[in-house]
Amino acid sequence: MPRQPDRLRAAVVGTGAIVTGSHLPALTAHGDRVELVAAVEVDADRLAAFRATAAAAKSEVTGYDDLGAMLDAERPDLVLIGTPPWLHREQTVAALRAGAWVLCEKPLCLTLAEYDEIEAAERSSGAYASAVFQHRYGSGAVHAGQLLASGELGAPLVAHCQTTWHRDSAYYAVPWRGRWSTEGGGPTMGHGIHQYDLLLHLLGEWTEVRAMASRLVHDTESEDVSTALVRFANGALATVVNSVLSPHEVSRIRVDCADATVELTHLYGHTNQDWTYTPAPHVAPERARAWRSPAADVPSSHTAQLGAVLDARQAGTRPPGSGPTARSTLEFAAALYKAAFTGRPVHAGGITPGDPYYTAMHGDHQDWSPRR
Repeated sequence: MPRQPDRLRAAVVGTGAIVTGSHLPALTAHGDRVELVAAVEVDADRLAAFRATAAAAKSEVTGYDDLGAMLDAERPDLVLIGTPPWLHREQTVAALRAGAWVLCEKPLCLTLAEYDEIEAAERSSGAYASAVFQHRYGSGAVHAGQLLASGELGAPLVAHCQTTWHRDSAYYAVPWRGRWSTEGGGPTMGHGIHQYDLLLHLLGEWTEVRAMASRLVHDTESEDVSTALVRFANGALATVVNSVLSPHEVSRIRVDCADATVELTHLYGHTNQDWTYTPAPHVAPERARAWRSPAADVPSSHTAQLGAVLDARQAGTRPPGSGPTARSTLEFAAALYKAAFTGRPVHAGGITPGDPYYTAMHGDHQDWSPRR
């Protein structure tokens, strides 16, 4: 297939389910702007299968078993990373130093120390790294964010963020899951992070976290449930629940404002119909009608986020899901763990170099640090 010279050159690292099922369709959807030219995978059979799938989607992909070799040979403009979490920091830094922008699966890295290493690589290279937080990018989320930011719904007062999913023992039989050094944590890092990232995106700067966490079912190093109370700079108070113990799976955000309640209820992705607005009794019906979701329905997806990254690349601006906003989400996770394990409130900006929670989400706590 002849290459269109005005398209960006992209490579994927890892060819598992998330890359094949989400990143490849996103690249295909934006095929007029970006072309997939390479894939890195250590499993030869899986790489061959991915190349065949990509070929069916009209992408001629060169295969590599080494990231450095691919970066040297291909010099891609964009690298999409879908490997297990403990590899993200090293692979992201390598791609940045090669001059490529990065779109990496969550979590972008395992600690605040690693995040600051990525930011240093951004500064030295001029490239940017974004974490995959695709729930920010659906049209329903964009619309809700605009209404909240404009003050149209009144001041945010009370919020709830719920990720109550179910994962069985077979899920945790995968060696890297449930371990601090390879997954970074439990549902706080690997599952609920999508939902509370959206909550933070909608409500803005958080200032204080109080929390609890526990291992109630699974024999893991990290937690299988966590809960938090959160204070925001705008005065709103929120609860956050992250669970892999819940047979009835649901993802939910609710924000009660002075003039309306906005609610999102879905599971792994949302469309406009998953958002509802309930006006307060004093709100005129014609005002509430203006809150309805837009006619265009863009699902939350890797496709939507990739489009935003490509827009930023074209404009030469920092892409969404990177820099301070992405760091704030990771800092929230660290603060939740510290608050849960120490029993004390944690304030934004309070975890700095020298703090044990800066270099490990478990903070070397005697009851939570890795088993030896």
